[in-house]
Amino acid sequence: MRKKLLLPTDFSENSWNAIVYAITMFQKVQCDFYLLNLFQSTGYSLDNFMVPEPGEKNYEALQEKSGNGLARTLERITELEDNPNHEFFLISEYNSMVEGIKNCVAKKDIELIVMGTKGNTNADHVIYGSNAVQVMDQVTNCPVLAIPTTARFKRPKEIVFPTNYKTHFKRRELQHLVELVKLNNSTLILLYIAEDDTLSKEQQENQKLLLENLDEVSYKLQNLHHPDVKSGLNCFVESRDSDLVTFVNRKHGFFEQIVSKPLVKDLGYRSKVPVLALHEFPE
Repeated sequence: MRKKLLLPTDFSENSWNAIVYAITMFQKVQCDFYLLNLFQSTGYSLDNFMVPEPGEKNYEALQEKSGNGLARTLERITELEDNPNHEFFLISEYNSMVEGIKNCVAKKDIELIVMGTKGNTNADHVIYGSNAVQVMDQVTNCPVLAIPTTARFKRPKEIVFPTNYKTHFKRRELQHLVELVKLNNSTLILLYIAEDDTLSKEQQENQKLLLENLDEVSYKLQNLHHPDVKSGLNCFVESRDSDLVTFVNRKHGFFEQIVSKPLVKDLGYRSKVPVLALHEFPE
């Protein structure tokens, strides 16, 4: 069965870098890649009735610009690779980033979103652009792999999965992570960050279930004594030159603690290391 991936692009070099990362990681996998460009008009809003419609001059100009940009991106891809495993489809849509991606995920049965962490401004002081944060947080029906501008693809030998063992993980929530670990022959590091190693009975039970759900992959348990989770994670990833970090995004959970906007600027490693955001399944 072919794997379906969504590659949102605003035609920035950051989004191009994410595209290259994706097609390289999955070069031996049969994939359908959907290149998605979402456009909107200044002065218009999806929240009111002043939305340009097909046939209007403003809409047609925006759609033409979007279509031309997608065509140029596809040309760059064909210059980069000639891979019989890969097919590419172009989608141009008038919509907001989050709603457009949600629609495409639902209509095309997308299994993974791969996108850049910054927009076309690529401001140095912005580690995670607002689009990337919003997509990771609000598109809850599909995992998101966010690729920083400086990240060049290399097979991830080590994937760091920080967890406090305070919640249990379902096997299907970890499905995409397991597939990624298998694809790259990676080792998964289960990182517990706390001031001591003591686990409550509930934490021990959650840990046991997690390990059972990871029985198909290579993993290591790692404890890090540190009073602060975000800086502890930062130190761990930098000291080991880890290749990728993954979270399960739960409401009021570990991911939210790390990625919430006041904390994003403190996580310097995010400018270098790709992040895979998984999502919880309802009970």
